[in-house]
Amino acid sequence: MMLFQKAGCIGWDYKSVLHYFKKSENIEIPELALDTKYHSSKGEITLQHSNWRTPLSDAFLKAGVETGGQIVDYNGVKQIGYSIIQFTMNNGSRVSASRAFLHPINHRRNFHISKNTMVTRILIDPSKKRAYGVEFKKGGKKYKVMAKREVILSAGAINSPHLLMISGIGPKNHLTDKNITTIVDLPVGYNLQDHWALGGLTFVINTTDSIRADRVTSFDNIIEYYSHKTGPLTAPGGAEALAFIDTKNPNSDDGYPDLELLFIAGSLTAHPGSKDAFSIEDSVFEKVYGPLKDKDTWMVFPMILLPNSRGRIMLKDKNPYHKPMIYANYFSDNGHDERVILHGIRKVIELSKTKAFRKYGSKLHDIPLPQCAHHRFNSDEYWFCAMRTITNTIYHHCCTNKMGPIDDPEAVVDSRLRVYGVAGLRVVDASVMPHVPAAHTNAPTMMVAEKAADMIKEDWGFR
Repeated sequence: MMLFQKAGCIGWDYKSVLHYFKKSENIEIPELALDTKYHSSKGEITLQHSNWRTPLSDAFLKAGVETGGQIVDYNGVKQIGYSIIQFTMNNGSRVSASRAFLHPINHRRNFHISKNTMVTRILIDPSKKRAYGVEFKKGGKKYKVMAKREVILSAGAINSPHLLMISGIGPKNHLTDKNITTIVDLPVGYNLQDHWALGGLTFVINTTDSIRADRVTSFDNIIEYYSHKTGPLTAPGGAEALAFIDTKNPNSDDGYPDLELLFIAGSLTAHPGSKDAFSIEDSVFEKVYGPLKDKDTWMVFPMILLPNSRGRIMLKDKNPYHKPMIYANYFSDNGHDERVILHGIRKVIELSKTKAFRKYGSKLHDIPLPQCAHHRFNSDEYWFCAMRTITNTIYHHCCTNKMGPIDDPEAVVDSRLRVYGVAGLRVVDASVMPHVPAAHTNAPTMMVAEKAADMIKEDWGFR
């Protein structure tokens, strides 16, 4: 991974981690499985194309080619281009990390999971600076579990820094302010990064080819899904295709993407829960998207992949049951990130005007957001306002326990994911990434886990 290597993380270069990506992969897309340099069919995570999708996804790919792009395997030699999404799914259902890795081993005698359990503290000897267990609550009772060798924290980019700070590992000034004794002063919670996108970039069509909840959830489709695991209910939320673009070198077919176009064969009006999921006020939703409630639509999320903005996770207080404060700081970079998103908006509008989409009568939905109506619709100023009005996370939070060399003032863990200054404590999740990857974070996080497993065995003399 180029960004990991640039951050001084020894052993995390591309050649070193490719093996771990492939180790987990079981690709069942025949034309891609032939490329054994970049793919594997022996892992736990099944990759498939959805067995049902709308013709609009093919229109998206054709539009990309019309405008000078190419069809690619974005998990292969080149990322720049257009593709049907490779889903972690099998037989019409999602393959989560739990389903792939944990369910098959639930019979092992040395494997225990405690459900409905809240870890409240990492147990650390303050004089020896060594972690020796965890404290948790379950069913109203408090328990402690001791670790003979080490504690491995895998709570994610939000909860891992939260738990570290609650346990006394974090920025001293912040912990002192929350009446927590600092055991090790580290920049925990800083460097928060995410992929965010403009929501609501919608196009209306004059056919019935899009996904609408009222059609998808018909009785016949429900029976088809539960009987055969086929049909529209196997489509993962309407996301069908994507494009990776290098806005710095837009004419290059072998660049490093900083923008993703995530194609959805529907829109905010296609599902009754969209308004709440996107936190859109009732009055705004009704005014802007209400007129589309009976129409067929498609949309694209223009999503930044390499943001300059940085956020932070902070404690509300020392109570482990109180959720941490999340400061995304999406627009804190003096305009770089907004300009990348604007590039994406202009590209999507260009795609909508191609022959491939004219077939469906595609037209940009042009009712302006009330908060932005003082700008001319479709002007740069309008879209900058729209970005700040409907800003969507893609839930790729990472980087809050940054991996880096010991002389990196932002680093929390070393290249073997061990927490600086505390023996017997390692973090293994997306929080250790020094920079958000130019890709969705699901597979990279599993790669981190696979590599960490090998490092743990090496460190304790097991092969």
